[in-house]
Amino acid sequence: MSFRVMLRLPGVAAQAVLGFLAQLTQQVAPVGIVLVVQGASGSLALAGVTAAAFSVGAGMGRPVQGRLMDRHGARTVLAGTALLHVAALLALLACARPGLPWWPMVVLAWVAGLGLPPVSVSMRIEWGRRVDARDRTAAYSLVYLVQELAMLTGPLVFGLLIAVASASLALGLVAGAAGAGTLVFARALLAGADGHAHERGRVFADRRMLVLMAVVLLHGGTFGALQVGLPALATARGVPAATGVLVAALSLGGIAGATAYGARSWRSSAQVRLVGLMLLLGLALAPLALVGPLPLFCVVLFAGGLVLNPALTTSSLLVDEYAPTAQAEAFGWVSTGLGMGGAAGSAVAGVVGERFGHGAPFLAGAAFALAGAVSAALLLRRA
Repeated sequence: MSFRVMLRLPGVAAQAVLGFLAQLTQQVAPVGIVLVVQGASGSLALAGVTAAAFSVGAGMGRPVQGRLMDRHGARTVLAGTALLHVAALLALLACARPGLPWWPMVVLAWVAGLGLPPVSVSMRIEWGRRVDARDRTAAYSLVYLVQELAMLTGPLVFGLLIAVASASLALGLVAGAAGAGTLVFARALLAGADGHAHERGRVFADRRMLVLMAVVLLHGGTFGALQVGLPALATARGVPAATGVLVAALSLGGIAGATAYGARSWRSSAQVRLVGLMLLLGLALAPLALVGPLPLFCVVLFAGGLVLNPALTTSSLLVDEYAPTAQAEAFGWVSTGLGMGGAAGSAVAGVVGERFGHGAPFLAGAAFALAGAVSAALLLRRA
C-alpha cells in the first residue's frame, strides 16, 4: 500500500495533519525550556536540569499512558495529557521570573514531560487497525514521516517566533497550538478508539519483547550520540550555526527513508530486515569520524538518515507480533527505551568526544547501531 492510498482512507489525511500539529512541542519544549529557564535564572546548569526533568517525565509517562490507552482508549488519554502538558508548560513560564524559587520550574518541566501526549502511539494503533498486516509497513512509516516533519518544522517555527517576540511567548504559542491540535486529533480518531480492549495481556509475556527492547535501547544510543556529535563537530570547525544544517540533513534522510520504505512491499521477515537495517546504520555512520568537508558530511548523514526511520518502523512491526494484546503500553515502552538509550548515548558520546576528539561520538553512534544489529540477530534464533 502506498502513502497515497493510505491517505485516502477515511480520516487518515486529517489525522496526519492534526498529528503533525500535535507533535510540534516534541523538539521545541526541551530547547524552549533551556532558553526560558536560563534567561530567568542566569544558570545554564539549572536550565539543563530542568530540560532533563522534562525528558525523564516523558520517559516515565509513556508506558503509563499506554496502559491507560489499552484500558480506556486513546481519546480520553490524549485529551487528559494535552491539558496537563500545556498547563504545566504555561505554569513553568509563569514561574520563570527572577527572584522566584527554582524548584517549581524543575517539577513543572517533569509534569510537562509526563503529560506529553502520546500522539504517535495513537496513530500507530489507529492506522495499524485500519489495514492488514502486510500494509502496516506503510502505515507505520507514515507515522514516523509525520513525526519527523513535526520535529523538523517545530524548531524552525519556534526560531521565527523568537526572532519577532521572546522565547517565553514563542514556547507558549507553540504549546497552545500543539495542545489544540492534540484535542482536535483526539476527536478525529474513530469511535472505536474509545472502546475497551476485550483481552489485555502482559507486554513482556513473549520474551522476544525483551530482546527487542535491547535493540531499541541501542538504537536510541545512536540518536543520543548524534545529538552530541553534530553540535560538537560544528563548534570544532568554527561554524556552530552549521549544526542546524547537519541536523536537517539527517532529518531529510529520515523523511526520504520513511517514504521509500513504506512505498514498497517486503517479502523478507521483519526480524531479518531489522538486522539488516541496524547493520546498514552502523556502516553508514562509521565514516563520519573520517569525513572532512561539511558538504560531504551532510551527504553521509543523509545516507544514515535513510535507515534510521525504517529501523523504527520495523521495530513497531515486531511489537505487533510480540505484544498484540498490549500494543499501546508496548509502544510506550519502546518510546521510553529510545529516550533512555538516547540519554546513555549522549553521555557516552560526550565522554569519548572529550577524550578522543570530535570524530569519536560518531564512532560511538556506529558502535551502538552495530551492537543493535547483533541483538536483533538474536530475534532470528527465537523466531
